[in-house]
Amino acid sequence: MAHKEFTLDDLRRILIEAAGADEAVNLDGDILDTDFESLNYESLALLETGGRIEREYGISLDETTLSITHTPRSLIETVNGALAALV
Repeated sequence: MAHKEFTLDDLRRILIEAAGADEAVNLDGDILDTDFESLNYESLALLETGGRIEREYGISLDETTLSITHTPRSLIETVNGALAALV
């Protein structure tokens, strides 16, 4: 059974759904290696984002994992690792 890949577009959508978007930050730009803090997403927003990812993709993300994923790239890699483990 193939798993769905979690992409940057998926993350952008969920970030906006979970916490909105700061008008000063362009989420459409090259944000893969930009700290979430620089994107104005704090720990509470990331916890909400993590919860939405868990529900939508049927995976479990540890709170510690969410606290150490500082960039969209690292969160995407973590989610895709969890998805791969489901197979």
